[in-house]
Amino acid sequence: MKNLLADEYEEWLKFYNSGDVFRGLRVNTLKCGADKLAKHIGFELKPTPFCRDGFYIPSEITGIGNHPLHHAGAFYVQEPSATSAVTMLGVQKGDRVLDLCAAPGGKSTQIACALGGEGLLWSNEIVKNRAIILLSNIERMGVRNAVVSNCRPDALCDRLRGYFDRVLVDAPCSGEGMFRKNSAAEEWSVEHVKSCADRQLKILNSAKSALKENGVLVYSTCTFSREENEGVIERFLAENPDFVLEDSGVSFGRPTLGYARRIFPMDGGEGHFAARLRKRSYEPSVPETRRKTDKLPDAVAEFYTTVFRDKPFGESLSIVGDKILAFDKPLPDTKGLSVLRSGVLLGELRKNRVEPHHCAFMAAGAEDCAERVDFDCDSDQIRRFLHGEELEIASDLKGYTAVTVNGVTVGFGKASGGRLKNKYPKGLRTL
Repeated sequence: MKNLLADEYEEWLKFYNSGDVFRGLRVNTLKCGADKLAKHIGFELKPTPFCRDGFYIPSEITGIGNHPLHHAGAFYVQEPSATSAVTMLGVQKGDRVLDLCAAPGGKSTQIACALGGEGLLWSNEIVKNRAIILLSNIERMGVRNAVVSNCRPDALCDRLRGYFDRVLVDAPCSGEGMFRKNSAAEEWSVEHVKSCADRQLKILNSAKSALKENGVLVYSTCTFSREENEGVIERFLAENPDFVLEDSGVSFGRPTLGYARRIFPMDGGEGHFAARLRKRSYEPSVPETRRKTDKLPDAVAEFYTTVFRDKPFGESLSIVGDKILAFDKPLPDTKGLSVLRSGVLLGELRKNRVEPHHCAFMAAGAEDCAERVDFDCDSDQIRRFLHGEELEIASDLKGYTAVTVNGVTVGFGKASGGRLKNKYPKGLRTL
């Protein structure tokens, strides 16, 4: 760090030795606006320089993950500088975007917000249990246009050659930017840094295949080491002259290699590196096909039109096993790929009825639900709902009913006779 920072080393050391780490959140604009969140979150939202919808969490605030609006997916708790890479990716509505190393989902859900329900988000994670966490966060944030997979980067990118407008590689790293927050320092060694750099280069060389001509690739890490940052980019460009490093148009952090950016704690975040590359060579794209709409049992059609208004997830429903999925985006052939989810899981077929899934209500806006009940985030009712309790409600509500907190969907229950039978998933309930 002395060699890297020179005259700024002492300033960095002051930050490193202080216990006041940077904490942040990002508003999920798919479900909530910053003004609404500011009204109900309970503290002042001070913007970060790294993302339009990113804000700092004051050091005295604790237990933010238990806030009802966090359960509702109104925001994602995310280290402030970690939002910088997606900002540099420059996602446009309608893009096809691959997040290749996506768990736990902070950057993927940030991409989803930038897409605004248009285009396609493909989120991949090679480690199975982390892929399941990724899927859970995609569900909580109400993302409708995502594919979540659990594949090796080389296998996935080879199958999806030339398909994506933008690819993000937030590579596994030595995590030096996280040393103040967790025990990653215990795993650090020179050998680990070198092995990370070799793995990162390998992932980048897989990712390039999935990118179409003139597509954008952003490489990022949360570490400080030159070997894993500038060193990986220099090696990749030397091996791939059809890629160029380009200006991402941001002003946060500090420039390195001309156009890449470094962020240190002195810049307002725990630490990040990101570089934006553009592909100049032609890559023929894999073909895609639009999924055929299955002939649905009457129970499915009735469920979809009575529980939700105006078919909010589109017309294209399919049944895979006993699961009912809504996804109207064309895709390449995914046979043989480990795809955990495409689109929104509406529910499961059980004999002649449909059991709704929590995911469907999380992806629905309050206005999309035929029946709903709204509670304030400070109310005893929402506390009891998140705890899994049955609630008293208006007697005129009947059937599957969305529960919203300050207008943001957080789950559902089944209403009958002035009571709401709680359907909030047991694994998500508060203690």
